[in-house]
Amino acid sequence: MSKEFIKGNEAMAEAAVRGGCRFFAGYPITPQNDIPEYLSKRLFEVGGTFIQGESEIASINMVYGVAATGVRSMTSSSSPGLALKSEGISFIAGSRIPAVIINVARGGPALGTIQGAQQDYFASAKAIAPGGFRCFVVSPSTVQEAADLVYEAFEIADKYRTPVYVLTDGVIGNMMEIVELPPMRDPEEMLSSDAWRITKYNDDSSARQFSTYRPTGEMLTVDNIAMAELYEEWQEKEQRWEAFMMEDAEVVLTAYGSAGRIAKSAVKELRAQGIKAGLIRPITLFPFPNKAYENINYDKIDKIFVVEMSIPPQFVYDVELATKSQLDYININTSGGVIVETESIVDKVKESM
Repeated sequence: MSKEFIKGNEAMAEAAVRGGCRFFAGYPITPQNDIPEYLSKRLFEVGGTFIQGESEIASINMVYGVAATGVRSMTSSSSPGLALKSEGISFIAGSRIPAVIINVARGGPALGTIQGAQQDYFASAKAIAPGGFRCFVVSPSTVQEAADLVYEAFEIADKYRTPVYVLTDGVIGNMMEIVELPPMRDPEEMLSSDAWRITKYNDDSSARQFSTYRPTGEMLTVDNIAMAELYEEWQEKEQRWEAFMMEDAEVVLTAYGSAGRIAKSAVKELRAQGIKAGLIRPITLFPFPNKAYENINYDKIDKIFVVEMSIPPQFVYDVELATKSQLDYININTSGGVIVETESIVDKVKESM
């Protein structure tokens, strides 16, 4: 594996290629434009296909069609662009097709601002589109983790036949760090369980068809039950998080994504000042890592500091559910593309103590 000093967006794009991605369709929007720009050249070098669609809607439906043939496929966008792709994502989910979706989020609502923000939490982890389905959602806090999660996202998508959603923002997307890039996978070795592909035939030699239209409520109920069981399996097997200095923590912070790395810096600073702080950082936003919060010593800790670059807050509601409302929740929030600062977190913790 090679190490490179590389921008976050480009690291995710290269990790996708090495993870087997051979088709990308997307449409320009800041701050994710480095991903399609990089892939417009890189995919051709490995025999893949890049298409800049005429719109976000066209692009996601191209991904739907190509992914249905068994080709590892991906799209990327930023906040309002993902809103336009929502219906296509629901078709991918309803057809149980694997695909990877990257959101390098920006501030909102509406077009908002191009700076990094965390105002897409509800839209990503709760309801990306109508129909009640869920995506498998991961959120990195470093460029290395962004590359690793995108690389793995294709495996998760294939394993569960689901869209996998990588939620990051302009902070991670545009910063540069030294990254150890993963090895190149051979796409020909990734088709061992591909009987669902539209290019296959049914047992009676009839052509295979995909449809998200169900003529009877009973058939649709069967599909919805299967998806509900799938999500329960994720909750049991796939929760991921980082517990940083939680062993002896007397003060607990929680944050995800870029706010998570900043909160980690705050924990280090608080420790340097003699305050035993710790951090719970969710890596999967769905399934949400409820198990991480079960290890909090509720006899000793009565409050939790929830750091989030969103006003009004969104992430805090899952924290409240995970802790079963046993704590006081102290929100540390910024919004509109304003990046939360280590010093403001440290000051808020000390003030509240």
